[in-house]
Amino acid sequence: MNKLKVGAVIYAPRVTVIWEMIEKFYKENGAEIEAVFFKDYKLQVDALVNGDIDVAWNSPLAQLDARLRTDGKEKIGCMRDTDRDRQTYLVVKKDRFNEITDLKGKTIGFGAIDSPQARLIPIYHLHKNGLEFEKDYEEKRFDIGVGLHGDHVGGELDSMKALLNDEIDASFCLDLNYDAWVADGTIDKNEVEVLSRTDYFDHCVFTFNPQVADEDIKEFDEIMFKMDYNNKEDKEIMDLEGLTEWVEGRRDGFEQITNANEYLGNFIEGYNSEN
Repeated sequence: MNKLKVGAVIYAPRVTVIWEMIEKFYKENGAEIEAVFFKDYKLQVDALVNGDIDVAWNSPLAQLDARLRTDGKEKIGCMRDTDRDRQTYLVVKKDRFNEITDLKGKTIGFGAIDSPQARLIPIYHLHKNGLEFEKDYEEKRFDIGVGLHGDHVGGELDSMKALLNDEIDASFCLDLNYDAWVADGTIDKNEVEVLSRTDYFDHCVFTFNPQVADEDIKEFDEIMFKMDYNNKEDKEIMDLEGLTEWVEGRRDGFEQITNANEYLGNFIEGYNSEN
C-alpha cells in the first residue's frame, strides 16, 4: 500500500491521541499512513477534493459534500459497526403529546446548524410527517461546535437540557446519546418519552479521493479490519473511537442526509459559501 494521508477533524483532544495509535497500528501491520488534522469538515473536504489528502474520516454531511463536489466519483472505505443503522429520537415530556403532528405550532430543539443527526435529518423527518420547516413549528437551535457536523454533542445536550427545563416542547438526539444520557442519569426515563424515530441512517465513513487506487483502499480497509476487540491494545483504540468492529462502508445509509440536503435547498452548498 502506498503511504496515505488521512484527514481527521479535531472535535475533541483525544482525536490526536487516537490517530497516533492508529498510525502505530498500521506500521505494525506493514503499511504507513500519516494523519493530517483539520479544525472543521469543510477544510477537510477541501483538502480531500484538492488532493492534499488521500482519505478523510468523514461525517455523513462531509461524505455527501465530497460526493457532490466530485460528481459522485469519490470512493468509500470502511466504517465502524456503531456507524450503521443509527436513528435520531424525537423526545418529549411524558403524557404531553400523542403523535408528531401534535407539535404543530410548538418549539422544537435541535443541535448545531450543521448536525446531520440533531438537525438536518430531523428536519427532513418532520417534513415526512407533515410538519414543514420555517412554517409549522419554531426552531430552537443550539449552535455549539459549528463546523464539526454534530461530532461535538454540546448543542444536542443543551437542547435536551432545555426540554427537561420546559424551555422547549421537544428535542432531537441520536439514539446512542439518548441511551448514554439515560445510563448516566442526565435523562430520567420516568420524565420523558420517545415520540418518534427517524428512519435508519449511517454515520461516519472513510471517503477517498477518486484518484486513490482501489488496491490501496482495499489494503487500507483490510488492515483496519485486523483490529481485534479481544486484543488489549486494539481495544484501547476501539474504545476511544467508539466501536467494537470495523465493517464495510456502504452508500445506502446516506439516503436520509441526501434527502435532507435536497429538502433544504442544497443546504451544504449554501453552508459552505457562508463559512
